[in-house]
Amino acid sequence: MSDALTLPHARRTPVSAEPCDAPTHLDEGAVAARRSELMPARTVEGLAATFRVLGDPTRVRILDALSGGELCVCDIAGLVEISESAVSHQLRLLRGMRLVRPRRAGRLVYYSLDDHHIIELLRQALSHVEEQS
Repeated sequence: MSDALTLPHARRTPVSAEPCDAPTHLDEGAVAARRSELMPARTVEGLAATFRVLGDPTRVRILDALSGGELCVCDIAGLVEISESAVSHQLRLLRGMRLVRPRRAGRLVYYSLDDHHIIELLRQALSHVEEQS
């Protein structure tokens, strides 16, 4: 398998050999400088994985419910109107991506957003979506 297929920032061969019509292009030095500022492949993969998890409406609704504070599974299920089993499954995925964290209180487990970055990410995305309306 070629590196271009596995590395997000690998140089890719253009589909067409024809030059592009853009009036200016980066010179080789500028290309090298710009490439050095790109995110490392591992970071790109982690970011893409986070967005894949956030790409599910049910998980977004769960995060929205948790943005108001800590909740148990049954309260989350009631708020987002899905079964406790479905909530538990989604919470497992969200925990795996470090978007939520559990807190055990005896036999009960309460969930909250992992940190302030998650709520800020949701706010930024919401602002972007509402701006388009």
